[in-house]
Amino acid sequence: MRKPYLIIAAGGTGGHMFPAQALAEVMLRRGWRVKLSTDARGARYTGGFPHSTEIEQVASATFARGGVLTKALVPFRVLGGVISMSMRMMRDRPDVVVGFGGYPSIPALGAAWLLKRPRMIHEQNGVLGRVNAIFAKRVDQVACGTWPTDLPEGVNAVHVGNPVRLAIKERAGAAYISPGDYPMSILVIGGSQGARILSDVVPPAIASLPLETLQHLRVSHQARDEDGERVAAYYAEHGVTADVQPFFNDVSTRMSEAQLVISRSGASSVADISVIGRPSILIPYAAATGDHQSANARGLVEAGAAIRIPESKLNVDSLAEQILAVLQNPDAALQMSLAALRQAKPEAAQDLAALVETLAGHISQDPEGPTE
Repeated sequence: MRKPYLIIAAGGTGGHMFPAQALAEVMLRRGWRVKLSTDARGARYTGGFPHSTEIEQVASATFARGGVLTKALVPFRVLGGVISMSMRMMRDRPDVVVGFGGYPSIPALGAAWLLKRPRMIHEQNGVLGRVNAIFAKRVDQVACGTWPTDLPEGVNAVHVGNPVRLAIKERAGAAYISPGDYPMSILVIGGSQGARILSDVVPPAIASLPLETLQHLRVSHQARDEDGERVAAYYAEHGVTADVQPFFNDVSTRMSEAQLVISRSGASSVADISVIGRPSILIPYAAATGDHQSANARGLVEAGAAIRIPESKLNVDSLAEQILAVLQNPDAALQMSLAALRQAKPEAAQDLAALVETLAGHISQDPEGPTE
């Protein structure tokens, strides 16, 4: 008996790949065959995908990098990718194609549009990314992770939330230990590749904390490869216990053990913080398209679950002040944790899977069933 077949197309950042992984996990459990279509950058994030996920690298291109000649060739490379994917789809017809954004999702979505296969996009942020904006009126369904999402006129969408990986969901609502005179943890994450501004500002801000706080503190800090050595050295020189890595494969464990998360407000990070339920200090990436990271942070900030510091106001003193506001007020920190949980949509992956199966006309095989 033929299994229903889903192609997931996603670009090469954690923000696109993590929700794609979450959907793959659910659809495989529901008896689907799943193929991930991505580029070489995206392939770096496939280690967490279930082993039964088929991985297919496609040729893609972006106008964001390269010289004049490279950019001039972009349309031809994209067209070639669409034609190649169309030929593959004619040989092996998918029941549904779901795009999560990023230029590597163009070949699969473009081919699905040409061949009139059922197709959908999921937008993680409060502002459509460039590729999703192109396809918003060319797909059968638009699903949104952040609400409200700024959409083109005439586009109807459904709010499902941002799917979180199984490892995060398993820690959903993990008991929060309020700050106190015992070992405490701060998790610093700056998106899938770290953030230089956090590597510049966070270590001195933490090092400036009062000794009675600092002596109980340990830090997990995600920093880019080129920043990692100096960040680790700074912490060591100032007597701060810190684990500095370019990527945490166990971020779910570290987050669930943290009293405070300091993070960019990428959609996946915000979803993870909400589902596990942790107080956070969010620093939106100022150069994000349409300032979408500020939009992503809005829900947690307005709920009293997070403190937002714009990049323009981020400095050592302002950050240290906000860190202390959380760590020296255990009751307030607990309330922030509970407020984050109230913003969570832990069943987002199941709800997105239900939309996929509706498009395909298939009945769920998941023993949990689709959620309302």
